[in-house]
Amino acid sequence: MKYVVCEEPGRFSIKDKKFPKRGEGEVLLKIKRVGICGTDLHAYKGNQPFFTYPRILGHEIAAEVYEVDSTRKEFTKGDKVAIMPYINCGTCRACAKGKTNCCEKLHVFGIHTDGGMQEYVSLRTDLLLKANELTEEEISIIEPLAIGAHALKRGDIKSDDFVVVMGCGPIGLGIIKQAKMTGAIVIAIDLNLERLEFAKEIMKADHIILMNEEVIPKLKQLTNNAMGDLVFDATGNKMALEFGVKLLGHGGRYVLVGLSKGNLEFYHPEIHAKETTLFCSRNATMEDFKVVMERIADFPTNAYISTSVPFDLMPNHFEAWTANNSNIIKATITF
Repeated sequence: MKYVVCEEPGRFSIKDKKFPKRGEGEVLLKIKRVGICGTDLHAYKGNQPFFTYPRILGHEIAAEVYEVDSTRKEFTKGDKVAIMPYINCGTCRACAKGKTNCCEKLHVFGIHTDGGMQEYVSLRTDLLLKANELTEEEISIIEPLAIGAHALKRGDIKSDDFVVVMGCGPIGLGIIKQAKMTGAIVIAIDLNLERLEFAKEIMKADHIILMNEEVIPKLKQLTNNAMGDLVFDATGNKMALEFGVKLLGHGGRYVLVGLSKGNLEFYHPEIHAKETTLFCSRNATMEDFKVVMERIADFPTNAYISTSVPFDLMPNHFEAWTANNSNIIKATITF
């Protein structure tokens, strides 16, 4: 069978290998569609933390059951499934508390282990969610939307919150739309005007602010001086991460969704005076996946997936997708 592997930063190869064998307690899956994540783009550029090469990328996956043990009744051949890519140990303190998304021994499929850019894979049944009622396109975006759902849960969003989202990439846009579903007033901030317009027109953000504007005065005007009750960073940019606390109102909650490699610095009197609550939000849980599956019919999937190419042509497009001026929202590859 064929697979695509990132051999080293900036280089993909298309190769053949033996058909995988289904292990005990596993289901053999035929990969149907894979979403391209910011993590994949960073891995290709060589700046993804905790990453090694060569690696088969891909963790936003729509698949079909190809072979399953006949004694297992939860799946049958032909079922459409979503894959939970966070492979947890199930025994550590975090797992015991239900925080499988931050397992002490967590391995992410497609990042720490080889992922979905291959024709077939065999995975544990507890990592799969049956999704026959959804389209392949919808299944392939469950994972990034689940990250947003988890972040909103971490921030304990309320319907009367002023919600500020920094970053209108796929994760930020998912947070914006799902925050709107709760009834919150959502303000999007980005450097890219086209992405901001997408956030407003498609994801229904109430207001948009271009990052090179006078952000703080504009936010004060939009919130009647209240500032953000709940602020999300979906950029992973150090400057943005540190700037986010300035967008918080008193008693505000700040959720760090994006990941930066280095140290962050905050002026303590500023965050102390506001009694700031600071959260990190990592990955998602199975419950977050289920929440997304329940609400995905109301999500603008066709607009969110802005391009799709066959997997064997993907290496020809990847460089363009990493460009700073790329206006691709979400790319997927098909098998």
